Amino acid sequence: MAEPTRSVVGLGEVLWDLLPEGKQLGGAPANFAYMSGLLGRRAIVASRIGVDALGEELRERLASLELETSFLQHDEAHPTGAVKVIVDAGGQPEYEIEQNAAWDFLEWTPQWRQLAAQADAICFGSLAQRSEASGETIRAFLDASRDDAIRIFDVNLRRDFFSASVLGASFRLANVAKLNDLELPSVMHALGFAFEDEKRAAERLRREFDLELVCVTRGSRGSLLVRENEADEHAGFAVPVADSVGAGDAFTAALAHHLLRHSSLRRMNEAANRIGAWVASQRGATPAADASLMREVR
Repeated sequence: MAEPTRSVVGLGEVLWDLLPEGKQLGGAPANFAYMSGLLGRRAIVASRIGVDALGEELRERLASLELETSFLQHDEAHPTGAVKVIVDAGGQPEYEIEQNAAWDFLEWTPQWRQLAAQADAICFGSLAQRSEASGETIRAFLDASRDDAIRIFDVNLRRDFFSASVLGASFRLANVAKLNDLELPSVMHALGFAFEDEKRAAERLRREFDLELVCVTRGSRGSLLVRENEADEHAGFAVPVADSVGAGDAFTAALAHHLLRHSSLRRMNEAANRIGAWVASQRGATPAADASLMREVR
């Protein structure tokens, strides 16, 4: 019997990444949704764009990637978001994020309430909660989701666009958390917890916030997955890195995909590392699908 189509929502910022070689679709929720679509899910971006040329171009780009755009809000007062991305010699990106973009003004609407109630998996982060308006909307969306929905808090710390209160509220609304090894000590200290090592920190977050799963990514060194009475570590896959933009979002999409399939931690970890490494070996966060890879990671 074929697996039923499940709805996966990337909730929060959508924007243009302004890279040295030109602009690319960006924002963790859009990157996550794109990879979820490649994995066979009904992929939806819930965000807000300006009524401007960049906004129309962004909507067309999402549609060309076969992402559902009917849950994009339109803002006449604020511009479509953009981020200047500088990639260092090691392929690691640094971000200069414009403020007061359309996605800073997400609205809680009846349409979004209906989407929240239907979603099988939702991915959200800390960046889109930098404004009070969008933070309240994201929290309302998560509150309105089903008890059995997967709610992934993909932390994605950016500069000073986070606070202890946002982190704490987000962990409490999530049932899965993902963050990288550089973010983990900062998050622990912000929450007033001691940081001893990655495994103990992940377990502390899992217990404190009653999370089903905590994932710590380690870049090229793989990742750690921790749930109650079980942990799995993967060493990662060695690839020539073009840039790492979107690699973490691809990893998160594979987590959601395999959580929906009730896969083992080992299978989930291997698939997430493989798809993340593949994106790191490509330019940009939304490379064209590799059919053989997708069959391997599904």
